[in-house]
Amino acid sequence: MAFKNLRHFIDTLEAAGELVRIKEYVNPCLEIPEITDRISKNNGPALLFENTGTAFPLLINSMGSSRRMAMALGVSDLDDIGIEIESLFRKLSTPKNNIVEKLKMLPQLSEIASWMPVVKNTRGECQEVVMKDPDITKLPVLKCWPEDGGHFLTLPVIHTRDPLTGIRNAGLYRMQVFGPTLTAMHWHRHKVSAKHFNEYKKLGRIMPVVVALGGDPAYTYCATAPLPEGVDEYLLAGFIRKKKVSMVRCITQNAEVPSDCDFVIEGYIDPSEDFILEGPFGDHTGYYSLADYYPRFHITAITHRKNAVYPATIVGIPPQEDAWIGKATERIFLAPIKMTLIPEITDMSMPVEGVFHNLVIVKIKKDYPGQAMKVMNALWGAGQMMFNKIMIVVDGDVNIHNEAEAARYISDNADPARDIFFSQGPMDVLDHACSSMAFGGKMGIDATKKLPEEITAPIKKSTAPPTALPAAEIKKQFPEVVMLNDSLLARGVSLVFISVKKERSGHIKALNEQLLQMQCFESVKVIIYLDHTIDISGIADAVWRFCNNADPKRDHYIYRHGDTSTISFDGTRKTREMDGFSRDWPNILASDEATIQKVDKLWDRLGLGKFIPSPSLKYRGQLYKGGAVAE
Repeated sequence: MAFKNLRHFIDTLEAAGELVRIKEYVNPCLEIPEITDRISKNNGPALLFENTGTAFPLLINSMGSSRRMAMALGVSDLDDIGIEIESLFRKLSTPKNNIVEKLKMLPQLSEIASWMPVVKNTRGECQEVVMKDPDITKLPVLKCWPEDGGHFLTLPVIHTRDPLTGIRNAGLYRMQVFGPTLTAMHWHRHKVSAKHFNEYKKLGRIMPVVVALGGDPAYTYCATAPLPEGVDEYLLAGFIRKKKVSMVRCITQNAEVPSDCDFVIEGYIDPSEDFILEGPFGDHTGYYSLADYYPRFHITAITHRKNAVYPATIVGIPPQEDAWIGKATERIFLAPIKMTLIPEITDMSMPVEGVFHNLVIVKIKKDYPGQAMKVMNALWGAGQMMFNKIMIVVDGDVNIHNEAEAARYISDNADPARDIFFSQGPMDVLDHACSSMAFGGKMGIDATKKLPEEITAPIKKSTAPPTALPAAEIKKQFPEVVMLNDSLLARGVSLVFISVKKERSGHIKALNEQLLQMQCFESVKVIIYLDHTIDISGIADAVWRFCNNADPKRDHYIYRHGDTSTISFDGTRKTREMDGFSRDWPNILASDEATIQKVDKLWDRLGLGKFIPSPSLKYRGQLYKGGAVAE
């Protein structure tokens, strides 16, 4: 289904009972994000803030559920698009034995051609109003978290072109506002737009850049999609919408944007200029991404629809709206991976606690020994999967979207000494646990059922694993142990979390060796150590913190108990004094007390039903000393 514009999508959400209009004035600085955080973490609706203190309403959390994400892409289920892609691949790749079979493909090829974007020679709806003096501060741009460096556009679709080939890229990167006509352009070194920038710099040319906001929500999704370089995002949008995207030319830059978007921000980057210090920014990892230098974007024009709506999102400690955008990618791109790269893959899951790239579970049809390792290496070399930190491969009939079932299967079929492998390579720029920025360790876990060839030295099974550990005895003997969560043992998962007050260099390694000499740990396969400030009573939060705070290659210890083994991970904060870690460590995200109290008082006037307390109350006590950078 193609939406005519963002208002059309809003009306569709409202008719389906998926949207609440908020007429009360709410400040885009911290207050809208705090309200949204409460709603998104409690499976709440999309929110349309109609009184933002500007001329424009603000839409947020519009894709913040499986149903709304499917609605945004015009399907009833997110798997529908992947199934359609797989069917299309099969039709195109099946051998054609005669002219009749080839002719039957003509309608299919004609349909594919109809998805290509087209440029109109007229003005678009997005150009109904031209700001006489462009001023981005007139938009309700959010400041999301207390230590953010300023106000950020969080759903801008940024258009650039390769100066050598002319091929367009549309990507989604945040933009910090510094003035009416100046923002930063936050694109990481691995992104296509950053590559375009480097080409302009080599040529000594000014780089035109155009930003679109709103329109059909498919545009926003496609800007996040992990497409191969050179594939136009608007071709994917045309396929999803079953209607080509109509583009119009910009008024001050040589570029095109969708005619039905809500705002167009035109401008340029001068590669010869000094970069500007951008950030910090509360990011999708649940931590601040710290200040760094990025290109300056100079605004030359701002145009918009007459009834424009400003689209936004917030990211932070999962789950948030972006979890569902990631889920769409998981389901849509499973088919192309199967059809073109790794045919044995039957399913894939990116648990929200892994914030997309940190944790991936892959299910395969296993036919030969070593196949799990083959799959790991293939995926680590495939596009944005290169950023993955922990990859787990399973087989059989296990439902990998049922977390409890998947965890038991992994626990039953993975031996720590035999089935866990380590590598290293490029990592996401936001990964703060790497010793070097954007380069660190990766871990692969072969949790498939083993074939005879894979069992080179049979591992004897110990006595039945415990269902609980003597927590009181352990804490008495080791006072640095603040909390022990062994709840998974009773569910058949051989994994224990331990929070520790780390006080000296090598503390975690020494404690681990002492604990593992206790008989009760003999049949525990995995131990994860976390900071004493972390509440490890919740498994989801414990997994989220571990995935962010550990470099698995650097931070693991293998301990052998004769015929069995345990692998332990140091998921604590790393410092120069205790760990020789030279990089700054970011803080986690939590609203400040003043904002929480203000929203508490405002709640009854928002029309959002039963009072929801701030999720930040849970995390404020876990903050490190300092601001965005932990002291």
